[in-house]
Amino acid sequence: MDISDTEAALWIRRFDGAPDAPARLVCFPHAGGAASFFQPVARALAPAADVISLQYPGRQDRRREPVISSVEEYAARLTAVLSGLPPKPTVYFGHSMGAILAFEVAHRLAAGGGDAPASLVASGRRGPATVREEFVHRLGDDGIIAEVQELGGTDTALLDDEEIRRMALPAIRGDFTAIETYSCPPDRLVPCPITVFIGDTDPKVTAEEARTWQQHTTGAFAMHVYRGGHFFLVEHSADVLARLRAELARVAATPAVRA
Repeated sequence: MDISDTEAALWIRRFDGAPDAPARLVCFPHAGGAASFFQPVARALAPAADVISLQYPGRQDRRREPVISSVEEYAARLTAVLSGLPPKPTVYFGHSMGAILAFEVAHRLAAGGGDAPASLVASGRRGPATVREEFVHRLGDDGIIAEVQELGGTDTALLDDEEIRRMALPAIRGDFTAIETYSCPPDRLVPCPITVFIGDTDPKVTAEEARTWQQHTTGAFAMHVYRGGHFFLVEHSADVLARLRAELARVAATPAVRA
């Protein structure tokens, strides 16, 4: 799929641009999340890394665009966008739904002979083929909002504002539909190492479920468990950033190998 510079600009946000950095970090937000969630990451890692945060349709400055409600469509469109970036040692970092999108894009790029990431960091999500029956996307508006607020995050208090809630709900529902109807073959692989971060009280993933990510890579696997719930990475940002910084340095120093 060809993609124009204008289309790419809709998806890509650079809060602290460092296009000449030796490595790139691509950040995939959670369900209902926005690129701005990763603004602190971009500021902390610049100028050592070129940090790209992805902005999904249906929220913030893209709120008038149709929402996406399937992982397949997300992955196809994101693959088109990211395949157009100049080659550079790259780490994909996705939280919750973003971890699955990062995995699916990495798989597509590797399978197509494209410039796949050198490393994948999956946060707050069970392995791709590990199934739970979840139906949040079928709830009424109040039920969906309750779910989002229970999980926490940095900006859930904004949903108490009726106007903001009305604008945010379509994207939140679309994302929950996408991730809750997603399925993955158990033999789907990426050739890059996978590192997993989880919180020890996260209701969305257990340590056992998180370890199943190991089945989806032909490379190395590591897992780090933090104290906290679904958004543990906010509370433990210093340690998460240190691990990301180390991974970016590693991939920058490792000769590229075409899958």
